[in-house]
Formats: sequence, C-alpha cells, structure tokens
Amino acid sequence: MISFKYRWFVFKVIIITFFFAFFGMIGSIFERKGKLMSWIAINWSKIILKIGKIKFNINGLKNIDLRKNYFFVPNHESALDIPLVFASIPMHVVSVAKIELSRIPFFGWSMIAGGHFFVDRSNHKKAMRSIEKARISMNKNPRSVFLFPEGTRSLDGKVGRFKKGGLKLAIDLGVPIVPVGIVGTNQFQSNLKKGLNIGNIELNIGKPIQTKKIKEKELLSFVEELRKKVILLKAKDVS
Repeated sequence: MISFKYRWFVFKVIIITFFFAFFGMIGSIFERKGKLMSWIAINWSKIILKIGKIKFNINGLKNIDLRKNYFFVPNHESALDIPLVFASIPMHVVSVAKIELSRIPFFGWSMIAGGHFFVDRSNHKKAMRSIEKARISMNKNPRSVFLFPEGTRSLDGKVGRFKKGGLKLAIDLGVPIVPVGIVGTNQFQSNLKKGLNIGNIELNIGKPIQTKKIKEKELLSFVEELRKKVILLKAKDVS
C-alpha cells in the first residue's frame, strides 16, 4: 500500500514544479540562453530533495572547473537522479532526455524553454536527427550537458550497457566527458512508498576525460572504458 508520506511528497512536487515551470517559461521570454532556466532547475531540485528529507553527499566536485563545459555521464537508477544531478552540479547544465518528458504539461514545456534536448528512443532516425540538432545548438550556445547513457533506468541497480549516440556528440564537439556514479537512489521510490527512510545517497564525480583525440574506430572501446569508470564511481572509488 502506498504511504501517505509518499502521496504528500508527490503532491508537493507537482505544486512546486508548476510554480517553477510557470516562472521559468515567463522568464525565458526575456532570457534566451537558458541561464535563468538553469538557475530554476538547480533550485527546483534542491527544494524537491529538501521536502523529501533526502540527504546526499557530493564527492569529487574539485575534479571539475566550474568555468568550463562538460558532458556529465551518470548511471541511472531512479527518477530522483535528475534533481540529484541538478542540485549537485552548480553550473549551467542541460539534459539529453527521452522525448516523453517534453510532453508533460509545464514540466516538459519548461525543459523546452530551457534548451534541453529530447530524443525519441523508439525511432533511430529521429534520434539521430535530434543529436544533430543538439550539435548545432551546442556550437551556437556552448553549455554543459548531462545524459544517462544507459538510456533507461536500471531495475536491479547494476550499470547497464551504454548507448553511444550522446557520447559521440561529446566527442564530435571535443567536450570533455565526466563519469559520475550515483549511489543509493535505486531504493528511493519503493522505500518512500512504504513510508521508510530513503537511506544514504551519494553522487561521485570522476575526473574529466578528454575527447578530442578519440577516433571513430576507438568509439566502442572508449564507451566500454567509460562504463567501467562509472561502475567504479558507483562503488565509491572516487579516484
């Protein structure tokens, strides 16, 4: 049975999301580069985590230069991963998300206004067109990006196989890739539905990997090495 605690949390998330999304869409009329929406995403995420009484630790923030742009590549275990990433990385960051999110009233509209990228995972040709649009957009307005290379949430907590599309975009742009390990969010939803404490959550940021010298024939091996780094970070090895 779903706990009252979970229902109350979801209700508050909906109200807060509506407020921030509405404010962001109005603001985006005057600020076109997405920096306002980035500020909104960071603060929306912090409030979501706070009202859920979700405590988390950030490790490895010193590995990145907040003045530079990166592709952040975390594992994906829960819906909580999205606000966790935004709350943990104090930068102008947009996401590469599944196209279904763009259709959610207010939430999806605000993501569009914020310059996030959407990929239709069910149609390879459309997905490739979306990646090309993202490349053009990134050349015009450089910013940091985060994407879940597994393409979907892991149901068993293990890091799944990485898809190469979004990672190839980072390589084509010559933007460093930062592996990220998320620890402990896989039990988030089930615990909250039962009214239990969430547990310990960590976000471990690895060291940037330069992409400018990676060749096409090296892509598959690079993607697998990147996955191994994420697995190590998920195991709390932040070296």
